Amino acid sequence: RIMVTSLSAMVAETTTFPIDLLKTRLQLHGESTQSVRPASAYRIAVQIARNDGVLGMYKGLSPAIFRHMFYTPIRIAGYEHLRNVFASSDRPLPFYSKAVIGGISGAIAQVIASPADLIKVRMQADGLMVSRGLQPRYSGLFDALNKIIRAEGYLGLWKGVSANVQRAFLVNMGELACYDHAKRFIIGNKISNDNIYAHTLSSVMSGLAATSLSCPADVIKTRMMNQSAGGITNIKYRNSYDCLVKTVKVEGLRALWKGFLPTWARLGPWQFVFWVSYEKFRQISGLQSF
Repeated sequence: RIMVTSLSAMVAETTTFPIDLLKTRLQLHGESTQSVRPASAYRIAVQIARNDGVLGMYKGLSPAIFRHMFYTPIRIAGYEHLRNVFASSDRPLPFYSKAVIGGISGAIAQVIASPADLIKVRMQADGLMVSRGLQPRYSGLFDALNKIIRAEGYLGLWKGVSANVQRAFLVNMGELACYDHAKRFIIGNKISNDNIYAHTLSSVMSGLAATSLSCPADVIKTRMMNQSAGGITNIKYRNSYDCLVKTVKVEGLRALWKGFLPTWARLGPWQFVFWVSYEKFRQISGLQSF
């Protein structure tokens, strides 16, 4: 089950990574700046292609793949295990119970995978520095790992972990619970059999729920993770709350949903590719449907 989950996550991550890069750049755009030209996903995509070429859209892919080798198997297997433990044979779990289980599974998985997520965000943000004529901070996954540990210590790898865990809780509350509940509703009401149509409908619903719940925490997480340690004057935010207050004060409340469309545009296809692949791989492996 763990191998099948990891493989499905790698396929989904590779397929949708360029959209994740656009989302990160949008969330960092205008950071702590009152006068800045509004950005769009299209304008940023053109800028990346012009400065870095097509392969620039995959900057930070290696830590993203590395992260999903831990994050996704833990949260998916953890959710399924807890669901089976608390469910009774005569009555399925209510939605709110699935939401809590999904949130807890995601939070635990994110604590473990947070270092890889931090490196991914830093490497994605490096492309923005290059576009401004600055030198990138890291040349690759292991270079980033080594430099962060030397400059910020081992605990520096968990910078922004609180915002990260908050986001993971909300994402998995919406994603896992919504997918599970929607799929059973669709099959139970004979809208579709347990096939690609049911998986597609369920993944679209869960993607919208996960994005709506998690986008503010995702913006805070991205900004917290992107700041490097190097003297108190270089630290924009003391903690997640400070980042939240400063973001709203400088850019307004709507800034918390920066990158919403790219986030949803990524979560939708990501979940479609993941769940369809996952369900198919489970079938091939002789496992029951999720």
